[in-house]
Amino acid sequence: MHDDDKSPISASDAKELFAHWKDAPALLLAVSGGPDSVALMWLAARWRRGLSRGPRLVAVTVDHGLRVAAAREAREVKELARTLGVEHRTMRWNGTKPSTGVPAAARAERYRLLAQAARSAGASHILTAHTRDDQAETLLMRLLRGSGIAGLSAMARESDRDGITLARPLLSIPKSRLVATLSKAKIDFADDPTNHDTAFTRPRLRALLPMLAAEGGDARGLARLAARLARANEAVEVLTDGAERYLVLKGGAARRRDGRELDAQAFAALPEEIRLRLLMRAINRFGHEGPAELGKVEALLVQMDRHFAQKLKSGPGARQIRLKQTLAGALVSVVQGRIRIEPAPPRRRRQML
Repeated sequence: MHDDDKSPISASDAKELFAHWKDAPALLLAVSGGPDSVALMWLAARWRRGLSRGPRLVAVTVDHGLRVAAAREAREVKELARTLGVEHRTMRWNGTKPSTGVPAAARAERYRLLAQAARSAGASHILTAHTRDDQAETLLMRLLRGSGIAGLSAMARESDRDGITLARPLLSIPKSRLVATLSKAKIDFADDPTNHDTAFTRPRLRALLPMLAAEGGDARGLARLAARLARANEAVEVLTDGAERYLVLKGGAARRRDGRELDAQAFAALPEEIRLRLLMRAINRFGHEGPAELGKVEALLVQMDRHFAQKLKSGPGARQIRLKQTLAGALVSVVQGRIRIEPAPPRRRRQML
């Protein structure tokens, strides 16, 4: 660990961290009570006090109802927010909890509740306390799942979710600096035991980080890798935009209200990664069953390439070969040299005998 990884965050550092959002009408701070989010609230409050005019700050704690201590921790966050001059609200996850996939379900519900609170407060952004350590863990998780370049870019400084912008001002800051900041300010924080529960994937990977660091793969290096992959992903997205415009200009793509058509020959001439992204975009736009999985779009592209190869082998006089595949609620078909992506018809419910 570098020496500066243990230094408290100064007022000038905080000013730089939050400067991008100084003109926002209101900012919602996601504060669980742990060291990262408590530091986020404390730093944001100190930054806001130094502005003559600035955004209204609203801290929100989500009580998932999964731990007895959660309600007490929410009250402690509320009290700290009061002393800092920050509004506070507690949102609760009511209803039946799933028996499996609890972390993913809790995360989805947390963001839903945060977005609901942000709209209610008139906040343009939700600020979360994700750190450089979180970025490194996210990269490792996605690497093990076989994510593509977009997934391995890990978390962006800003991203859209449910119509609200998620902002991560601490993404380049190590957790150790946040702990040092709270220690200097003599501010207590909660320690969620689930963060150390090796029944879950993230804590298991977190436990591996010291061993990876000994081999040169510390959080700083992993976060740097994620940033480089994000840079590469941005470049590929620009190329995909250009390919889409090229297809339209050449008459190789037709925009329709109810679907998208691509010229199969022009499409087949593009690099594989560009073709994947064009397919993914169209499927996600016209499908109605959520984002398409990369692996399934890759398998579809393999089918399409085989289809094109078979058509070439058969020759122009052969019977028309058709390809139809439903994916993520979109119907992808290839016929007469055109690729068409449109909403798939509703699935028929099986009748009970």
